[in-house]
Amino acid sequence: MLIYIHGKNLDITDAMHARVEDKLSFMNKYFELDDSYRANVVVSTHSNMAKVEITIHTKFGILRAEVEHQDFYAALDLSVDKLETQIRRQKTKLSKRNKDSLTETFLNMIEKDAPDDESKLVRTKTVHAEKMDLNDAILSMELLGHTFFIYTDDETDEIAVVYKRLDGNYGLLEVEK
Repeated sequence: MLIYIHGKNLDITDAMHARVEDKLSFMNKYFELDDSYRANVVVSTHSNMAKVEITIHTKFGILRAEVEHQDFYAALDLSVDKLETQIRRQKTKLSKRNKDSLTETFLNMIEKDAPDDESKLVRTKTVHAEKMDLNDAILSMELLGHTFFIYTDDETDEIAVVYKRLDGNYGLLEVEK
């Protein structure tokens, strides 16, 4: 993060500069900081009060805190606390907003995965529907590791499909002529 420190009515000492950099390092736990983050710190004095204004430009927006105190270091601590509170508040808002839009995101993912008009048939398979009862068909399906099995029902002599349902039970599709 790039840090610019300006003084109005006072000179910024090396100790003040080091303290500002040290205090603003708290942002490392919230963001991966690079040179796209800029912090402008303006320190001014009037009467016997020190005023610290911190403005941080991030990829996500602008954070700003302004505090007046008799002591520069106390004003710096209070302004950093304000910034941290703002970051936490924004993080909470984002997480709540993302929870609300999870369904929408999920639906968008499904739409992206849905076959489009350009889908084509890539394989044709011929199945011999052997004559068996329902229990044998379920056993054959399980042994093959498939989620469905096509067979000829020995009672009705009709083609039928047994399938595994999402709830773990089985379903049966019978063909009607």
